Amino acid sequence: METYGYNSPNSSSNQNFSNGNYRSEKKLAAGLLGLLLAPFAANKFYLGYISEGFIQIALNIGTCGIATIIPFIEGIIYITMSDEQFDRTYVQQKKGWF
Repeated sequence: METYGYNSPNSSSNQNFSNGNYRSEKKLAAGLLGLLLAPFAANKFYLGYISEGFIQIALNIGTCGIATIIPFIEGIIYITMSDEQFDRTYVQQKKGWF
């Protein structure tokens, strides 16, 4: 599985997960994009979730912007979770929603 610059937490070469110094490269950017550019689903496209991004844009159009709350909430979730948990969930396991 290609991890786009991240090492698997199960690999023996990556000790950053166990010593608490792990730093996510995408967490802050994805969180801010979710908060600031929620109507455009920018956080989805940034994380590589193209189909989910188009679904989010269609929801925003179909609900006259009410569905914009979804990426806004996701942005808050991204920023408040730990770097390790963010990478495992959204970068490595590719969880598309929440």
